[in-house]
Amino acid sequence: MSTPLLKVENSPFNAEQVALLNQLLGTLSAEQAQWLSGYLTAFQRVLQAGAVAPGGAAPAVVVPSVSAVQEDAGSGAGGAVGGGGPVTVLYGSQTGNAARLAQQLAKRAKAVGLSVAVHCMSEFKTSQLKKLANLLVVVSTHGEGEPPDKAKEFYDFLFSKRAPRLESLRYSVLALGDITYKQFCHTGRQIDLRLEELGAKRLRGRMDCDVDYREPADQWMAEVLAELTATKAPAKLALVGAGQAAGHGAAGHVCTGACGSQGQAGLVSLSLPAAPVFDAEEPVYDRSRPFSAEVIENYNLNGRGSDKETRYVKLLLEGSGIRFAPGDSLGIVPENHPSLVDDLISAMGWRPDEPVRVGKHDLELREALLQHYELTQLTRPLMEQLSEFSTDGLADMVARGDAEAMENYAKGRDVLDLVRDFGIRGVAANQFVPRLRKMPGRLYSISSSYAANPDEADLTIAAVRYQAHGRARYGVCSVYCAERVKPGDRVRVYPNENPNFRLPADPDAPMIMVGPGTGAAPFRAFLEEREELGATGKNWLFFGDRRFRTDFLYQTDWLRWRSSGLLTRIDVAFSRDTSQKVYVQHRMAERAREIYDWLQEGAYFYVCGDQKAMAPDVHAQLRAIVQQQGGLSGAAADDYLAELQRQNRYQRDVY
Repeated sequence: MSTPLLKVENSPFNAEQVALLNQLLGTLSAEQAQWLSGYLTAFQRVLQAGAVAPGGAAPAVVVPSVSAVQEDAGSGAGGAVGGGGPVTVLYGSQTGNAARLAQQLAKRAKAVGLSVAVHCMSEFKTSQLKKLANLLVVVSTHGEGEPPDKAKEFYDFLFSKRAPRLESLRYSVLALGDITYKQFCHTGRQIDLRLEELGAKRLRGRMDCDVDYREPADQWMAEVLAELTATKAPAKLALVGAGQAAGHGAAGHVCTGACGSQGQAGLVSLSLPAAPVFDAEEPVYDRSRPFSAEVIENYNLNGRGSDKETRYVKLLLEGSGIRFAPGDSLGIVPENHPSLVDDLISAMGWRPDEPVRVGKHDLELREALLQHYELTQLTRPLMEQLSEFSTDGLADMVARGDAEAMENYAKGRDVLDLVRDFGIRGVAANQFVPRLRKMPGRLYSISSSYAANPDEADLTIAAVRYQAHGRARYGVCSVYCAERVKPGDRVRVYPNENPNFRLPADPDAPMIMVGPGTGAAPFRAFLEEREELGATGKNWLFFGDRRFRTDFLYQTDWLRWRSSGLLTRIDVAFSRDTSQKVYVQHRMAERAREIYDWLQEGAYFYVCGDQKAMAPDVHAQLRAIVQQQGGLSGAAADDYLAELQRQNRYQRDVY
C-alpha cells in the first residue's frame, strides 16, 4: 500500500507519534487499512464520551478476525441481518447532496453485511412503507421549509390519512439545511416527528446539519450502522469503557460543525469493516478543500445605464481534474470585505496580526476573518453563544427564549452590528472566533459546457448591494467577484453535481427552458452542449429581465443560436420597458397552446431562478396551461405535472 508520509507540522501528533504511524502505515494493505478505520472510529467515540482519557489505558477490545468479518459480511445479502431485517434508505435531494450521502450510506452499510435498498423518494412505492423493518431517511429542506421537488409526493403521502401505522419500523433521519433560514431542516424535522407519530421507533435521534455537513453526517452514519449491527456477531468491534458511551436519544441533535456524542451508559459496537463515509470516490475538491482556480475573464454583462450588475466570470480549471455536466454548479469560497474585517477588529480591540487557531493551524487574525468565517449573516445559535459576552440586552433576549425577537434583529444585520449594539467588548479573539460559523461556499450554475470548453467554467453572478440599518450591505461572494477579483487572480472553488437538473438522455427530445436573469445561466450550458454533440431536439427559451437595451444577458449567444437553428424559439419579457410589467409567465400564457403541444410531443420543461416569486408563478402558469389546453380538472392537472416530474421531464433549479 502506498501511503503519503505524515509530517509533524501538518498533523496533531508529536515527532515520536509521527514516526510510529509512518512505520505502520507504510506496511498496511487496503484490507488492513479498512479494518483499522473501523477500530479508530469506535475508539474515538469512547474518547469523546469520556470512557478513557487520551493517553490513558485503552479499553478492553473484542476484535474478530478479518476472515470472520468477511464471512459474516457476505452472509446477509438476501435476508434479515443485524437482528432487525433489511435496510431501506430513502433520500430527497434538490441539489444532489442528500443523494450523494444516501449512496455513500448504502455503500458503507453493505460493507458491514447489511442488505440495503436505496430509493429516491419520488421512485419509492408508498404501499411498501408498512412492510419496512429499518428506514434511514436523508433529506434536505428547500427554500423556506419546502421539501425537495422529488420528495413532495412522498412527503404529502406521509402526512395524509393514507399513511399506515408503523409500529414495527425502526428509523433515523439525517436532515440537511442552512441555519440562516428560519425553517432550518424543516422537512427532516417534520418527517422525523411524523414517523414517530405513526408508531415507528428511532434507531438514533435525528441529526440536523448546516451547510458544512461532512463531520455530522459521518457521525450519524457511524451511529446508525452501529445500532443496526449491534446484535450481529461476530463481525463487530466492542469497546467496553468505564464511563459513558455514545447514545441514541430520541430528540434531534443540531450540528453546525463537528459534533460530540449524546450520553448513554453502556457498550459501543461498530461492525467492521467501517470505512469512512467520505472515501476515495468523493470529489477531490469540496468546500473545505477547494481548488485554486485562475480567473481568465471578469466583466459586466449589463449595458451602460443599467441599475443591475451581472458579472461574467471565466475560470481556468486546468490541472484540477474537475469535470461537470450541464446543470451542475460551481461553489466559490469567498473572502469577506476587508473594511468589514478591519471594523470588527477595531470594535473588539484586537490586533490584526495576533494568532488564532483555525483547524490544526495558527493564522493571523485578519487572515482568518477574511477567509475562513462567516461575518455577514447572523444565526440564532451564534447569537446564543455570543450572549455570554454581552453587557447590553442580548443575554436577556436569549434567556427569554425570544426566537421572534432574535429573528427580527438578525434580518439585514451582521456580526459587527451585534458587537456594537449589545456591548460585546474585551473578549479575546481566541474565545470569540471559534464561535463563528465557518465560511460557507456560494453555488453558481455553470453557464458553459465542459464538452465544448474543457478545463474552463463560465459563471454568471449578479452583484447584490443594498442599504439596511444605516449601513451599506452586499452579497459577500457576488461583490467579492465584482469588486476585488481580477483576471490573473485565483479564487477557491469546488464542484457541485446536480443530478436533478439534467439534459434529456435523448438528443432528439424537445426542451422548453424558462430562465429570467441569471436563471438563464444553465441554459447557455445546455445549448452549448447540444451544439457540441450535434443534438437535433427542438429548443425553446423564455428569457426575462428589466430592460432590453441594457439587460439582455448573453444576447449575442441566443441570437447566434437562433440564426443557426439550434434555438428553435425565444420569447422575451422585459418588465421595465412597458407600462405594465410583463414577466416570463405572461409570455408563457400567450404561447399556451404551443407549450402544451410540445409537452404532448415529449418535451422537457426546465425552470431556473428565483424560488420565492418567479418559480411559483411559472408553476401556476404551467398548471393553468395544462388544465385549460388539456381540458383537465385542477386535480388532474396536478397529476399531469407530478407525472412529468416522475419522468424527469419537469425539472427545477431554483434558489
